[in-house]
Amino acid sequence: MMMENKENLLERAKAFIALHEKEGIFVIPNPWDAGSAMIMETMGFKALATTSAGLAYGLGVPDGHASVNRSVALENATLIQRATTLPVSADLENGYGHSTEDVVTTVTLAMEAGLAGCSIEDATGDKTNPIYPLDVAVERIKAAVAAKRDLTQPFMLTARAENYLHGHTNLHDTVNRLTAFAAAGADVLFAPGLKTAEEIKTVVDAVHPKPVNVIMGLAGVTMSISMLEHLGVKRISVGSSLIRAAYGEFFRALEEIRDKGTFTFADRSKPYSDLNEIFESFGKK
Repeated sequence: MMMENKENLLERAKAFIALHEKEGIFVIPNPWDAGSAMIMETMGFKALATTSAGLAYGLGVPDGHASVNRSVALENATLIQRATTLPVSADLENGYGHSTEDVVTTVTLAMEAGLAGCSIEDATGDKTNPIYPLDVAVERIKAAVAAKRDLTQPFMLTARAENYLHGHTNLHDTVNRLTAFAAAGADVLFAPGLKTAEEIKTVVDAVHPKPVNVIMGLAGVTMSISMLEHLGVKRISVGSSLIRAAYGEFFRALEEIRDKGTFTFADRSKPYSDLNEIFESFGKK
C-alpha cells in the first residue's frame, strides 16, 4: 500500500485538474478494488475512477441505490487511493440521499478522504420515478459545488445526467440538464449511455468549454479514442466493462471445466509470477 500524506494528496488533486486542462483526451479506467487499481497504474494510466457496479459485484450484490452504502463506497475509494500513486475520483451515485444535505455530507467526506474528485448523478433510485426533476437535480449540484468551495484542496465534481441509463433517451432533456449542471458550477459533465457520434458531439458543443466524460465499453459501440477526441471529448471512462470482462473470462473458464472437463483456460490466464511481481513491486513503494 502507498503511504499517503496531505502534500501527496494535494499533488494528486492538482495532477487531476491538469489532465483536464491540457491538450488532448485521456482515459480514466475504473478499478473495483486495490489490486485492479495497481494493475491499471502499471499499464500507464494517469488517473482512476471507481465504479459502483464493480464494487457491488465484488461484494456479491446487484448495482443500484442502497445496495452499497456511503461508508462502504468511500472506504473502497480510499483503499484504491492508498494502493496507487494516482488521483482517484469516486463514483458516489446520487450522494446517498435525496436531500441537498445528503449530497453535501457525501461530497465533504470524499474531500476529507483526500480524493481528487467524485461524481454525483440525478438518478433517484426509484424505478417508478428514476430521475429527479431538473430544478431538484440542479439544487443538488449547487450544494455539492458549495461544499467543495469550503475546503482548500482542489476537487473536481462530475455531474451526471442519467436519462439514457433509465430508458429516457431524450437528448434535448439530457442537454438541458448538463448545461444547467455546468452553469451550477460542475467541473465535468457526463451523460452515460450516449452511443452515437451525433449525440456526443451535441453534448460536447452544448457545454463547451467544460470537459465532457464519455463512457465506452458498451456493447455495439465501436468508437475509438481518436474518434472521440475528434468529437471534442476530454475524458473516457469504462464503467463496469472491465470487471464484466473479467467475469466473462471467469464464466468461460468455469463452463469449460463443467461442460468439457478440460482446463485450457489456463493458457489464457495471466501467469502467477507476473501478478506476484506486480503486487510485490507496489509493496516496496
